[in-house]
Amino acid sequence: MKVTFLGTGTSQGVPVIGCSCEVCRSVDYRDKRLRVSIHLQVNDKSIIIDTGPDFRQQVLRERIKTLDALVFTHEHKDHTAGLDDIRAYNFLQNKDMPVYGEERVLRQLKQEFSYIFADFKYPGIPRVELYPVTETPFEVEGVTFTPIRVMHYKLPIFGYRIGDFTYITDANYISENEKEKIRGSKVIVLNALRHEPHISHFSLQEAIKVLDELQPEQAYLTHISHLLGQHRHIEQELPENIHLAYDGLQIEV
Repeated sequence: MKVTFLGTGTSQGVPVIGCSCEVCRSVDYRDKRLRVSIHLQVNDKSIIIDTGPDFRQQVLRERIKTLDALVFTHEHKDHTAGLDDIRAYNFLQNKDMPVYGEERVLRQLKQEFSYIFADFKYPGIPRVELYPVTETPFEVEGVTFTPIRVMHYKLPIFGYRIGDFTYITDANYISENEKEKIRGSKVIVLNALRHEPHISHFSLQEAIKVLDELQPEQAYLTHISHLLGQHRHIEQELPENIHLAYDGLQIEV
């Protein structure tokens, strides 16, 4: 499986107008973080987790020519706002796009993109087919996803394990039962917003503590705020098996 980090930032992670911090002024491409999302290439299947506001820019940059399905972690706008731009794949592939998410997330999509689900469908709008997700493992185009229930402050959301790879973003608590679903993953991606504690995201030290407990062979930090600092500085401070992800990074799992 090939994993491409389409975006590793947050709405605080992209360059901020008028901000003079070292990240926003950095010329290092690894500090230019679009909203968080990943692309999975599993055999001949192409799957994306989350479509934030930068979705179109991300798939153009990575030249993702086919897309078989979308999977959502939760309903916040920085993870869903780009859904409209799947219409190009509808046109090229001449089929509806399978979209997976828990019932609450799918209801939110219906509300925010009501024109997609209207009785009278305007020509050229995105075409989707919704598939509700529960805590039970499910298949996406023959690829097994195991949901990992994590807490985003008081909002329960999903991370996912696919084979030896686990992807978790927007979390600040993982129960012991859910950690058991993660254990044995060779690669874990986990959010690390900033140095200081946050109400709904792991801080850098909190994320490192979780990863030390779960002991993956390799781990990558994502959902990074500009408050965390420059890539070249943070990378030097991390344990040997933990890395700061960046937009466009590709790994094999």
